[in-house]
Amino acid sequence: MNKPPVLGNISPIIPAGGDMEKAIAFYEQLGFTTIHKEGDPVIMAIIKRDCAEIFLQKNDDQHLAEWTTFRIKVDGIEQLYQEFQAQGGQMIHPNGQLQTQPWGMKEFAIIDVTGVCITFFEPEN
Repeated sequence: MNKPPVLGNISPIIPAGGDMEKAIAFYEQLGFTTIHKEGDPVIMAIIKRDCAEIFLQKNDDQHLAEWTTFRIKVDGIEQLYQEFQAQGGQMIHPNGQLQTQPWGMKEFAIIDVTGVCITFFEPEN
């Protein structure tokens, strides 16, 4: 069969700081499940929630973490925002409250324990 290639989900590898257990706990608080850990002490972990998969890599480079950002598409963004608000909302970026952007995306941003910025988004229509 001659099928065209189709790209699927991406799995970013992001800096998780020096304390991997702290990073893993943060993402588990966001509803992710740890599906793999490597090393003793842990130097890499894979976390997953629904179709979103992230590789956490032990890395103390604060500058790298603060310049790392990516986006995750969500169905039900308002419910996800409420879920994070119900946990106190401290992970939500100070300038990243839920809002509709001029480009037609409803989105909000969080900052993880190392400074990585993740934007969750849902198309308006």
